[in-house]
Amino acid sequence: MAESVRQPQVLHYDVLVVGAGPAGLAAARAAASHGARVGLVDAQPRAGGQVWRHDVRHGVPAVAKRALAIVDGGQVEWLAQTQVTLAQPGWLLADSPGGARQLHYRTLVLATGARELLLPFPGWTLPGVTGAGGAQALAKQGWPLAGRRVVVAGSGPLLLASAATLRHHGAQVLGIHEQASRRALTGFALQLPRWPGKAVQAAALRLQLAGIGYHAGSVVVAAHGDARLREIDIDGPRGRRRIACDQLAVGYGLVPNTELAQLLGCRLERHGAHPQVAVDAQLRSSVPTVFAAGEALGIGGRDSARIEGAIAGHMAAGATAAAEALQPRRRRVRAFATQLQRSFALDARVHGLAQDDTLVCRCEDVPLRELRGFTDTRDAKLASRCGMGACQGRICGTALAELGLGDADLSTDGGRRPPLFPVRLAALADSFTDDSQGIHP
Repeated sequence: MAESVRQPQVLHYDVLVVGAGPAGLAAARAAASHGARVGLVDAQPRAGGQVWRHDVRHGVPAVAKRALAIVDGGQVEWLAQTQVTLAQPGWLLADSPGGARQLHYRTLVLATGARELLLPFPGWTLPGVTGAGGAQALAKQGWPLAGRRVVVAGSGPLLLASAATLRHHGAQVLGIHEQASRRALTGFALQLPRWPGKAVQAAALRLQLAGIGYHAGSVVVAAHGDARLREIDIDGPRGRRRIACDQLAVGYGLVPNTELAQLLGCRLERHGAHPQVAVDAQLRSSVPTVFAAGEALGIGGRDSARIEGAIAGHMAAGATAAAEALQPRRRRVRAFATQLQRSFALDARVHGLAQDDTLVCRCEDVPLRELRGFTDTRDAKLASRCGMGACQGRICGTALAELGLGDADLSTDGGRRPPLFPVRLAALADSFTDDSQGIHP
């Protein structure tokens, strides 16, 4: 006798929040404060997102503990290790260790965060080369770093945070190489007194990094090694030099995760090379029941994410007055984000690092030469398989969009098709069994 198909777990919420980083936690807390039944979904086993990822040696900062109390106190229903894969009107399909889940909602808050922007350069696929944020996450999860010689490079404040974490875990940080010019950094520092809290954070980080060189206008142009990284070439104001190291952590900022919003039919807009979710002043998307907050609206940092999460949570629960009261704070933190983007805009030489034989798509081993001449990313995808690997274009497509080598990001190309992430066939089989719901995979 054939084994019967399991029925999916069906859960209903007044407010469903996707993403348990600072924005999602704030949204869940705000919505729950009005008596709403709130579900909080995240693919990770612990809440906190990338910003407040649990550190196996040092735990989480005090501010994170306060935010995480919403989960620990049982005020919301915490759905850990639950990956959203498909979307239908009014509900999402998610996969979890316990099987498929249908998550129904009245209103939805997207707090899907961002991913790191990685740009190709010769040698970037060598073992020992990671993103700056990726290295920070690995260190917090217990990756052995004691005594390893590490160079941190790329652009933005994430470099300082990453270097501090690596140092706390025993790495020998040889230097921090920021691509922005000394002039741009000086201009940014002169603006910091407008945001005293940010100035204090920056000073605290620099104190933690005492003795580590911070080099402006400095770019990693190549990595060298055999079976692993051994040396890197740095191009700076004083010319090119080679540095021996065991690890390179290099990242060029963050890019909003908009795939779920696109699948839901939310309108996207572009500020620069990458899309973000378009919202009104109340953080409502073009789909009336869907709100968005945090990095999905454009990279703004932790403070912006927390305030926007609270606004979206209040709005999703119908508490307009509570949301409006936070608008002045949102304008203030978003002004800082705008200044940050101006000061750390990528230099043209960063866009020109990849050579014809440099792999752009690591999943499918596609070099840059195979992508030249295409003006349409879908054509490039069909001809080369670029973007058809495990990451589904989230790395290579984002890089190509940043480099101006396509008309769209492969990770968000027009009419993204489900599933959003690789999903078990069993989860799909469990989910699409009730014809009365009009569900079509």
